[in-house]
This record gives sequence, structure tokens and C-alpha cells, in this order.
Amino acid sequence: MKRILVLGAGGQIGSELVPHLRKVYGNDNVIATDLKASPALAAAGPFENLDATNATAIAELAKKYKVDTIFNLVALLSALGEQRPEFAWQLNMGALLNTLNVAKELGCAVFTPSSIGAFGNNTPKDKTPQDTIMRPNTMYGVCKVSGELLSDYYHTRFGVDTRSVRFPGIISYVTLPGGGTTDYAVEIYYAAVKGEEFVCPIPQGVYMDMMYMPDALDAIIQLMEADPSKLQHRNSFNVASMSFAPEHIYAAIQKEVPSFKMRYQVDPVREAIARSWPNSLDDSCARAEWGWKPKWDMESMTRDMLQQLAKKLK
Repeated sequence: MKRILVLGAGGQIGSELVPHLRKVYGNDNVIATDLKASPALAAAGPFENLDATNATAIAELAKKYKVDTIFNLVALLSALGEQRPEFAWQLNMGALLNTLNVAKELGCAVFTPSSIGAFGNNTPKDKTPQDTIMRPNTMYGVCKVSGELLSDYYHTRFGVDTRSVRFPGIISYVTLPGGGTTDYAVEIYYAAVKGEEFVCPIPQGVYMDMMYMPDALDAIIQLMEADPSKLQHRNSFNVASMSFAPEHIYAAIQKEVPSFKMRYQVDPVREAIARSWPNSLDDSCARAEWGWKPKWDMESMTRDMLQQLAKKLK
């Protein structure tokens, strides 16, 4: 990667990925785009307002900046997607199809994140295999499975260098939660630092895979820099770091903040989504094919999250 165009740069992943990419590849070589202006992203490098459902606009920017890689991060997340399923399909799949067609025309590589949301109730729950049944029951998940298949098609049919990972829930102190089922694992840290009781929407005993944002950023770059001859899979790799239920993250926070309190008020929609997803992923293919290895666990992440949020919320 030398010149990178990022679609949806103002979202949860993009707002941290863009600065990370700029540190690695240089400020001028990472072009951030989004529907809304982002003074923070524009201050350090190129920024363009862009509607990712407009294929012509994507192509024009890709040509203008002579990019060789496109990161498509545009998506309506799981819980919000259930509120607006038709819009979720139009946005999620429209942006991806446009990206793939531009990449086909200009010879660009493409990264598009997939998710544990691609799995469903019939998927093995523990150590979910890389290759397994995928029958999601959310529009978000349907879009992710469709996106994986479409990306693989563009690779095999047109030779587009498409790559992807299935992210678990991503935990970050930089970006506020954006309507995902796993967002409780971010919100709980804010409550702890603010000295508030946390009302948990996910029931006790419901496990989901999670990952700290620094590991997620490293995974993206490692995959995109990997030797393509070693990639038996492309769209999309399981990646894993930690798996826990609400009571476990609560206990980890209580070790650092003994006065912290939590109670349950279950959201039936989020509970149903969470129960349909894997408890944990088998990421052995990512480890074997491109050297994936996480650096953070729940305890080290918890200490860092509390420290960083304490500084942020002063």
C-alpha cells in the first residue's frame, strides 16, 4: 500500500485507523472521506466529503489521488440496522459494490471489514471455525455474508485483490459507541470512570468475542501487507483476542474501581442478536496464513481503558 483512500473515515474504526495509517504511510498518502466534515481528520492530511453510494464520486477521488488501495468502512451497525433494514442494505451493499467496481476499473486493492455478525444461530458457538455455516438473522449479518461472497467473486472473477477480517466487538476509548450490539463493553468503562452505575443491556452469561482497538488496527495492516501467495482465504478471516460475558468485564473493572456497580436491564433486541453470535472464534487460519497474534487481553485492556478515559473525561 502506498496511496490509500478511506471511505467512512469518520466512523468507529475509521476515526482511529486513518491516524494510524498516516503514521505508517505518511499523512499525504492517506485520503480520508466521509459524508460529514471531520476537522480532526482534515487537520493532519487530505480529507474529502464523499457519499459512498455515488460510484462516480469514488472513482473521481481515486483517480485524483492516484490511490492503489481502498478501505471501505461504510456500514450501518447491527442494532441500528434492525431499526432501518432497507436502508442498511442499500448503504452497506451499495457502498461495497461501488468500491469493488472502482477497484476493478483502476486496479486497486480493497479492504472491507466483516463481523461476527455474519454468523447465526446454526453456527457452532464455541471456537467457531473459519469455514462453517453462516445463516445470520439480522440485516447487518446478511450484509456481511453477502459482502464476503461478493468480494470473493470480484477476486476470482475479475482479479481484484480483496481482503477482509471478521471483527468481533471492538472496544475503544477514542470513539463513542455507534449502535452496535457489543457497544455495552465500551459504555461500561465510561460509566465506571464517571462514577455511575452501569445498566447492562446484555444478560449475564452471554459471551461474545471482543478486541481492543490497537489490535484491530494492527490486524488490518498486517493482512493488507501479507504475501498474497500465502492467503488461502481472503473474505473473510476470523480474528480473535478475548471472549467474555458482562459479569467478567464487570469483575475486571471492579478490581480497578471497587466501588463500581452494575445492574441488568436487558434489551430484547440486543439480547437476541448477541445470542445468535459465536461465543468465541477459531482464528488459526489468520495465524497460519499471515501471522495474526493479538497483544491485548481483558485485564491489560481494562487498565488502559480506565486510564485513557480518566484523562479524556477530565
